[in-house]
Amino acid sequence: MIKQERAARTRDALLLAAAGEFRRHGYDKAKLSVISAEAGVSSGALHFHFESKAALAEALRNDASHSLRRAARLVRGRRTSALQALVDVSHALADLLRRSSVVRAGFVLSCETEPGTGLNLRQEWQCCVQQLLAEADDERTLAQGVAQQHMAGALVASTVGYEVLSRSNPEWLSCVTLTAFWELLLPTLATAQTLARLDPAGTEAAHRASATALRTGCAPAPVGPSAR
Repeated sequence: MIKQERAARTRDALLLAAAGEFRRHGYDKAKLSVISAEAGVSSGALHFHFESKAALAEALRNDASHSLRRAARLVRGRRTSALQALVDVSHALADLLRRSSVVRAGFVLSCETEPGTGLNLRQEWQCCVQQLLAEADDERTLAQGVAQQHMAGALVASTVGYEVLSRSNPEWLSCVTLTAFWELLLPTLATAQTLARLDPAGTEAAHRASATALRTGCAPAPVGPSAR
């Protein structure tokens, strides 16, 4: 048990160090020697856990995928409506990206993967948005005249844009910024009756989902103060 705990701590330390190195220098220029030194382990220990830089990047992608997908599932399992679920999922994902450097690095690496080679979390987000808009249409909570395909494109472009902008200014992923985005968009997206029941700041389900996903994933390294 002690050996397993020590191995888990070493793995987490390597992922945290790799997240920082990939974020600063990108995948191609990242150095394993720097990662092992920052994690406080030997080169041999690094290769015991990850046989190559590609394996380390894959582990980051998988950890990010696990955390983000888990948060989305938790939100959708507690939802009251498709549109509120859409708002809540966006807040949960933004919170994870803001608070965990491992999730952030894994997300960026997955999005920079060559088309057709596997995991791409931006594409998964697009599918999630499209599905929730379709469900909202089935619930008859979409405002008249909303074109689902165009709205999905606008939503994905905007939220992904916030992630890119946040790389130089974390406030782009803050709860305040995302709430303002939904306050601007929801009146054009939802029927008047539905709008009165929606919380653009996200419900408690969104906040619990991101916290749970962080607890069950790799130990997080804060990348900025929480905006809540």
